[in-house]
Amino acid sequence: MSSDRARQLLELQQRLGHRFSDESLLNLALTHRSAGSRNNERLEFLGDSIVNHVVAEVLYEKFPDAHEGDLSRLRAALVKGDTLAQLARELSLGEHLLLGGGERKSGGRRRGSILADALEAVAGAIFIDAGLVESRRCVLAWYGDQLDELSVAAVAKDPKTRLQEFLQGRGIPLPEYALLGVEGEDHNQRFQVACRISKPQMVAEGAGKSRRKAEQAAAEAALQRLESHGK
Repeated sequence: MSSDRARQLLELQQRLGHRFSDESLLNLALTHRSAGSRNNERLEFLGDSIVNHVVAEVLYEKFPDAHEGDLSRLRAALVKGDTLAQLARELSLGEHLLLGGGERKSGGRRRGSILADALEAVAGAIFIDAGLVESRRCVLAWYGDQLDELSVAAVAKDPKTRLQEFLQGRGIPLPEYALLGVEGEDHNQRFQVACRISKPQMVAEGAGKSRRKAEQAAAEAALQRLESHGK
C-alpha cells in the first residue's frame, strides 16, 4: 500500500470513528465488485443486517408507544439507499472507493447505490474487526442528529390510508365517504363528512376546513372506534 493510500485510510478511519486492527477489512469494504472478484458484497450483506438492527433497536427504545407499522416506516426512511448514500457523502467515503476503470469513468464514486452499499460494507467490517458494540457506536455516530430529530408523525400514514389498510387486512369492503354539509363564508368554510363502514356497520363523522381534512378526521374517528372494539 502506498504511503498516500495509508494516510488517506487513516483520515477516513478518524471520520468513521473506528481504528481498524485489521486494515485489510476496511480495504475490502471499499472495494466495489467492478474492481475484482474479491469485493465488498459479503461485507455489505452483513452490514445491512447490522444497520437495520441498530436502527430498529433505537426506534424501539425511542418510541415506546409507536405501532409496528410506524416503526417500520421510520426504519425504512433511515436505512433506504438515499439516506445511506448521504451519510457516506458526509464521511467522504467515495474518495476512497476502489473501482474498476469503467465505474471510475462513469462517476461511480458519486453514485448513490455504490456509496450506500460501501457504507453498509464498512459497518460489516467494523463488526468483524471489533464486535457489535463498536459497530453500533459507529453507526449511531454516523446518523448523528437524524436520530434525535425523528418523530413518528413525520412518516406516519394519514388516517384514510391506515383505515383502508385496516379494512383490507380483514377482508372488509372499503369505506364510503359522503359530504353532509358545508357551513360558513367562502373564506372560512367548514366541511362535515361521514365515513360509512359495512362491517361492523358504523358511521363516523369528521369536520375540517376542506373536504379532504374532513374525510381524514372521519377516518380517524372510525379507526378509533374500530380499534377500541378490537375489530
